[in-house]
This record gives sequence, structure tokens and C-alpha cells, in this order.
Amino acid sequence: MDRAEKFLAAKTFAVAGASNQQHKYGNKVFRALLLSERDTFPLNPNQSVIEGHQAYASLKDLPVVPESLSIITPPQATRQVVAEAISVGVKHIWMQPGAEDQKASESARRAGIEVIDDGRCVLVLLAWQ
Repeated sequence: MDRAEKFLAAKTFAVAGASNQQHKYGNKVFRALLLSERDTFPLNPNQSVIEGHQAYASLKDLPVVPESLSIITPPQATRQVVAEAISVGVKHIWMQPGAEDQKASESARRAGIEVIDDGRCVLVLLAWQ
């Protein structure tokens, strides 16, 4: 099983950078995970509800620790999200195109987290399932 398959095999997911703006990738990734019937939580410190689901300001606020985390944030925010992911015990991180940050990737790998940061987009993989 490759890293992408392991990421999608998780039981719980979170999307950092989820939003209510349907043209934004954070919304598209969140909706795609929901449509594929995955237990998914939106993360956005500036919104309380996203697509009818309670949104959370941070990973620490979630009722469970998600196994997989999709990140759609600017690279400077990615570092903070990854630091929090390390502290709560996330197992898989997928940095969507544009969210990649080398230092964050290195930190996550050192912590034992499987990281996808090679420019692939989860939306492409979900479209083929």
C-alpha cells in the first residue's frame, strides 16, 4: 500500500483550510472526502460552520484525533498546522499543491508521520475511486 492509499484508508480525516467558498480547494477537498463517505472534520479558525458541519479552530479542538490530515493553507500556516499535528498524534499528512513547506515536511517525517508533499492532489485520487 503506498502513502496515498494509506492516507485514504484512515478512519478519520481533517481538512486544514476548509472553507465555505466552493471555488476554493479547501472546500473542494472537504466536500470530496465527505462525498466519499469519510468521517471528516473541517478546520478553519475563522468559520464556525462549513458546508453544514461544525468547524474547528484547530486540531486540538476536535472530538477525536484524525488519522489523516489534508492541508490546504499557505506554507507559513502549514508549519503551524504540522506542529499541532505532531503534538496530537496525526499519522498521515497530505500537503496539497501550494501548501508544501520543506521544514514542516521534515519535522513531520522526523516525528514518524507519513507525508505526501510531492505536488499530487487528493482530488485526483478521489476522482478515480
